[in-house]
Amino acid sequence: MSAESTSGPHIPESGTNAMDRRGRGRRRKPPGTGRKALRVTAWTAAGILVLGGTGVGYLYFRLNGNLKTVDINQVLGSDRPAKVDNGSENILVLGSDTRSGANRKLGGGTDDGNARSDTAMIVHVYEGHKRASVVSIPRDTLIDRPSCTDVNGTTHDAATGVMFNSAYSTGGATCAVKTVEAITGIRMDHYLEVDFSGFQKLVDELGGVTLTTTRAIDDPQSHLDLKAGRHTLDGEQALGLVRTRHGVGDGSDLGRIQLQQAFVKALINQVKQVGLFTSPKKLYDLADTATKTVTTDSDLGSVNSLTDFADGLKSISASHMHMVTMPVEYDPSDPNRVVVAEAKAKQVWAALRNDRPIPASATKGTATGQAKGVVTS
Repeated sequence: MSAESTSGPHIPESGTNAMDRRGRGRRRKPPGTGRKALRVTAWTAAGILVLGGTGVGYLYFRLNGNLKTVDINQVLGSDRPAKVDNGSENILVLGSDTRSGANRKLGGGTDDGNARSDTAMIVHVYEGHKRASVVSIPRDTLIDRPSCTDVNGTTHDAATGVMFNSAYSTGGATCAVKTVEAITGIRMDHYLEVDFSGFQKLVDELGGVTLTTTRAIDDPQSHLDLKAGRHTLDGEQALGLVRTRHGVGDGSDLGRIQLQQAFVKALINQVKQVGLFTSPKKLYDLADTATKTVTTDSDLGSVNSLTDFADGLKSISASHMHMVTMPVEYDPSDPNRVVVAEAKAKQVWAALRNDRPIPASATKGTATGQAKGVVTS
């Protein structure tokens, strides 16, 4: 996990109230497939959100002690977009690609002691919590990074014309949130992060993810070799798929995003079919893995908070999720980089800010990858 993470507070429940809560947990019906939608779009939450309504109250102490949190609100203070009180929520989801520890073998590359945001998604949950939009932010986007302070109190100077993922590598979660809010003008209500090894373990705990590749994908850099056809990917293969950019398409980050979004849909379908609630051990193993590897903002820093959060999302299904990429154009001076297509991006942010669907015109004619349709559910 990232260096700025701190252990989440333990739940001080005991006595009659705690016993009553555990009893209520056993009598609940298993949650519907809708609850799984956000945890799938943000695979970082996959193991945690499934805890709701399972009657594992007596294990909350241990699971809650696993959680790591970042106090985004305290560090950023009041210098950020105003919170919109219209029933919607915005969640920044990051996949961290640190090369240290167990992640070095999974991620490849050099252990330089730094971490980068390999994947970034803004998940907007609409009022009523029955629909959601997901906006992927290309890591290679050149942006102006604002001045920001990390959780250790160190202030990092603003920078012009730097890659988006430098925000995280420079100042961690708080600088990533600050940068996203500067780009969008939208306040991030929550933050979720997972690293390489955590992602692999979560997929393995789920029993793999089944999908179809319409063409072969071969990328030694991400340890992925798939023939065209039907596959059930284990954790390492799934990680390779969401990271590959050289194995298929034009080798761009935009193509990788297309694969990531297709994988999310396949994962949604997979979770619907996994019998998590028929095996207490499987459920606990998944929850234990997730709470050890996921970092959240402090408002979600307990198992109870996460399950309450998930309970409010149970009406969202895969068919009610709209996934797009932030409108970008290729940088004329460097075809390996992209820049924000400002006019079209403003349409996206205005739609989310006003809790409205993202119009098709906002992404029409912008830069796109060449991996669409390579992966299907």
